Amino acid sequence: MNSTQSLPMDKALLSDREKTLERIYAKTFPMVRHYIREHGGTTDDAKDIFHEAMILYYEKTVHEQLILTSSVSTFLMGICKNLWRQHVDRQSRNTALTENHDELLWEEPEENDEPTALKLMTFVEQLGESCKSILVSFYYFGQRLEHIAVQHGYQSIRSATVQKFKCLERLRKAVSHLSIERFKP
Repeated sequence: MNSTQSLPMDKALLSDREKTLERIYAKTFPMVRHYIREHGGTTDDAKDIFHEAMILYYEKTVHEQLILTSSVSTFLMGICKNLWRQHVDRQSRNTALTENHDELLWEEPEENDEPTALKLMTFVEQLGESCKSILVSFYYFGQRLEHIAVQHGYQSIRSATVQKFKCLERLRKAVSHLSIERFKP
């Protein structure tokens, strides 16, 4: 029996960090990997999540900010579950934004379509200077939302995204009563 196995985990971590972390890893990682795979993740995802949890555990233990009321494995498993849920939530929000964003893009008009673009531009101009600037910057000039947010003084990229979406909805509403024939060259 190793001398660190008889010590409490926090003391063992401070006296022989490498062996203690290896022991924790060997005991807990298989459970984390199983959980994350069962919930749509990969082994690499499990490694990333587990390493984040281990860093958190290590830092809190070294700085004496952690009082465990359960085993280290239980603590790490709980942290990993929460980190994985946050990861999945972020991915689903990003996927929803990306899908919505892709849906809103239109193809850049070809040179022979200029009269059509001009027809559409008359409706864009009716939206006001701010909406016109946002839509033209994004769709015509291909500027990133980060740049548009700074240019228009928005607090975050999300604010710029929301404003662009509102402007696009106003444009759709303005042209919804027209037939597609009106925009054909």
